[in-house]
Amino acid sequence: MKIEALQTQGLILITLDVYRDGRGFFMEVMRKKNLSELGIDHDLVQVNQSHSVQNVIRGLHYQTEPQAQGKLVRVVTGKIIDVAVDIRRDSPTFLHWEAVILDAEKPQLFWLPRGFAHGFGVLSSSATVEYMCDNYYSAGHDAGIVYNDPDLGIDWSITNPILSDKDTNLPTVRQLDFKS
Repeated sequence: MKIEALQTQGLILITLDVYRDGRGFFMEVMRKKNLSELGIDHDLVQVNQSHSVQNVIRGLHYQTEPQAQGKLVRVVTGKIIDVAVDIRRDSPTFLHWEAVILDAEKPQLFWLPRGFAHGFGVLSSSATVEYMCDNYYSAGHDAGIVYNDPDLGIDWSITNPILSDKDTNLPTVRQLDFKS
């Protein structure tokens, strides 16, 4: 397993060990002890999975307190650009975003602690994404930021994105009074 702390405090990219032979492959996706050693000492209580076609963008989503969620994200099939936006007001990287390419051919886990908005765009013909969460989803705490917020300037590497009505109508950081 290879661990990479990203520039934004709290974001971690974990490259998994994959054992391949003529039958296929085996990999250990998650071991609580290893995550605890990385400071990811949370119980993962809910696992979500989505499947999307090319050019779909989902996000940027987060949950407000007390239902905020940390997420451990992996791609099961396909390839995505995965984006995390720091929305922790006291953070030195407040409103900065970071993107990683997650590809099922190179199995990785992307840890986003509580206090990040999360979204992804599908770069392959389709992708299945799994997110293991440290808190339960709560519709009453569901929130988000529009994917193309000009104040964030995220480069999604996708032209003609496909979005849900909900994601198209999310507010900007200015509308949320997130001032940098």
